[in-house]
Amino acid sequence: MRVSILELDPKECNRENPPLEVLISIIIAFGLLISYLPQHYRIISTKSSDGLSPWFLLLGTLSSTCSFFNIFILQFHMLKCCSIVTGVQCFENTLGITQLAIQFSMFALILTLFMLYFPPQRKILSYLRHIHFNSPPTGWSKEWRDSIGIAIFVTVHFILTVIISICLLKFGGSAEDYPPTKYWADALGVASMLFASVQYFPQIIRTWRRKSVGALSIPMMLMQTPGSFLFVYSLAIRPGTRWTTWFVFLVTGCLQGTLLVMCICWHFRAKRLGYGPFYVGETDSDGKPLAPHEQTRLLGDGHSTTSSRYDNTVHDVENS
Repeated sequence: MRVSILELDPKECNRENPPLEVLISIIIAFGLLISYLPQHYRIISTKSSDGLSPWFLLLGTLSSTCSFFNIFILQFHMLKCCSIVTGVQCFENTLGITQLAIQFSMFALILTLFMLYFPPQRKILSYLRHIHFNSPPTGWSKEWRDSIGIAIFVTVHFILTVIISICLLKFGGSAEDYPPTKYWADALGVASMLFASVQYFPQIIRTWRRKSVGALSIPMMLMQTPGSFLFVYSLAIRPGTRWTTWFVFLVTGCLQGTLLVMCICWHFRAKRLGYGPFYVGETDSDGKPLAPHEQTRLLGDGHSTTSSRYDNTVHDVENS
């Protein structure tokens, strides 16, 4: 992807970056990196991704992939400018791309950890005596099959997005010079917005039904929810970006705030009743979890046999 220096606009490449704008962008980049670490740590330390919705991870990864390549294409001229400006100037000019690259990498890592630490007892079908009698099932559960399909789909989507984006930039031109490239960038931005607008609904529904926090990290959401609105401002003021780049994060910030409030409520309820974060509870006649109450006592670590049995059955019913 060789570009002649004569094609570059020195005035655009050597644009003035206000110190406050640069400082905010750097803080947000580090904030994004740090804010995801509690979620990664929680999954690794508990050795369980129980409670995370695979559909939430699917939508989130697709959204972050599309938003990253949206800004990558729209600000590709800033990457080309790195051949004629100083390293500091290049760093300042490409902070928007850096931010979304971090966001994409960190969220993709959550999906990877989700697969690696998927609860083994939930990979197979639930044992129901009146159905299986004395022959425990050996087939994969629906949730585990869905999770494998989601991982494959995300990988294929990423590869195709990379190929199409590179081909358009290499053989067509940048978004400013080649309309199909601009249309592709806008399509990615709209797709990212659509995915993000519904991203948190599967997780909100699952958390509401479980009445427990599970593997979700409250510290991560405490950092990311207010940071989302600062992130929106930072992206909106970057040169070459459009509303399709930042609007997605405004939507996700509001939805993540809803999930945060819910998790805080379940956390203090579980603490008051003596239950662990992975407790699901009893189920009603429809197979949906009931909220824990004082008459139902389980071990505080939330990993008792009874809890696992309920949890496995509930998730099979939820995904049937």
